[in-house]
Amino acid sequence: MYLGIDLGTSGVKALLLNDAGEILNQTTAAIDVSRPKPLWSEQNPEDWYTATEKALDELRQKQGSLANVKAIGLSGQMHGATLLDKDGKPLRPAILWNDGRSAEECRELEEAVPNSREITGNLAMPGFTAPKLAWVKKFESDTFAQVDKVLLPKDYLRYKLTGDFASDMSDSAGTLWLDVAKREWSEEMLAATQLSAKNMPKLYEGHQATGTLAKSLAEKWGMSEVPIAAGAGDNAAGAVGVGVTQPGDALLSLGTSGVYFVSNAKYSPNPEEAVHAFCHCLPNTWHQMSVILSAASCLDWLAKLTNAASVVELLQELENAPSVMHIPHDNATPIFLPYLTGERTPHNNPHAKGVFFGMTASTERPHLTKALLEGVAFAFADGQRALENADSEIKQVSAIGGGSRSTLWGQILADVLQRPLVFRSGGDVGPALGAARLAHLASLENSGNFDDSSIQDICPAPSVQAEVQPRSEASAEYQEKWQRYRKLYLNTQALM
Repeated sequence: MYLGIDLGTSGVKALLLNDAGEILNQTTAAIDVSRPKPLWSEQNPEDWYTATEKALDELRQKQGSLANVKAIGLSGQMHGATLLDKDGKPLRPAILWNDGRSAEECRELEEAVPNSREITGNLAMPGFTAPKLAWVKKFESDTFAQVDKVLLPKDYLRYKLTGDFASDMSDSAGTLWLDVAKREWSEEMLAATQLSAKNMPKLYEGHQATGTLAKSLAEKWGMSEVPIAAGAGDNAAGAVGVGVTQPGDALLSLGTSGVYFVSNAKYSPNPEEAVHAFCHCLPNTWHQMSVILSAASCLDWLAKLTNAASVVELLQELENAPSVMHIPHDNATPIFLPYLTGERTPHNNPHAKGVFFGMTASTERPHLTKALLEGVAFAFADGQRALENADSEIKQVSAIGGGSRSTLWGQILADVLQRPLVFRSGGDVGPALGAARLAHLASLENSGNFDDSSIQDICPAPSVQAEVQPRSEASAEYQEKWQRYRKLYLNTQALM
């Protein structure tokens, strides 16, 4: 068996695969996010480990035994800044990927290193790790003076599980400290935040083992001291989980955030449109990525705001409102800008705000739900345009994440993006599946059985459950509405 552990924003998921790549069992444990000030988003690193313990305890109980686990893989939310002192203790709450406090530090960082975009392949954005450390140095200088190591969230879990300071290429590419083309730490970028390579974890490819499970924890969970793979950032792990490993393969991830991910054989940056150019978690592979900061989380927000019992209730209510779903579209449906926590691609604006535009006395909750689904789809269309402007070759798009369970949303996305979407078995499992697959690869690597065919053998695309085709009439209408969506942002930007 192979164990995948995914540290998400809202919880930890643990998943078991057998040698045939079949999912045996999975569990989750929730985590809370703290927002103590506007634009801030933080979590206590110890909460990550506590949730991991809970998830593994439950997984052991459900499975009966974890004794046959051969390796562990890790994935997790990217960009988070976890600051440790010389004793390996967290100095403050971790600053998360969707924290927007460091916009000024981004500007200062790019001024300090004029060629930063060439080195990192990315704009300096508040979500990235390096600007967060610049902010800590400026406003929490006593804390910064005590920093010995800076770890990404999943790599803090690794430290707790193994005692090792290590990371993979895909996750580290989201720090702004990695030379993405060379796949190594950039001393120039580190020096700009008054850090050095000694403050960083050791780098590995995603399928390589970084250490072994600590003896005390192995005994606790009834496992051997198994190898732990370097793993991946959540998006790269999600890609591996649905077989997005070859150039031109793509995925849409409908999680808390929304990600449009395209695998590449070469380093292809397009920072001017806030496209991320990162290392993939597999050797000699890169990827491009557009990101919207609020995707499926918008549905959770609307359900809470309108006192719906659940997101499922919102979607069922919409499906039972044929006048709202009718094509040609009812003009009563507003336009929604899904910028509830700012936006990345293509605007790179942490101050962008969510907007419902065009409401009338006839607007009801189903109209708002439909507007929300459309608004997120339009945000993905903005990202697709930016990716295509970066010469991305997009062959086939698989949908993953919790939002991929909605066939209604899948149809809207296919119509707006004007391309088929493939829904695969296990697509809603997310990055934990990719983490478990990387654990399998690490086991092969450790035994000397890893070769050029291993990735294709262990990481195939899962079976197709459904393929949604764009509808020509709906696509034509959505192209016109997308242009109004784009104008709405431009015309309200100065007010945000």
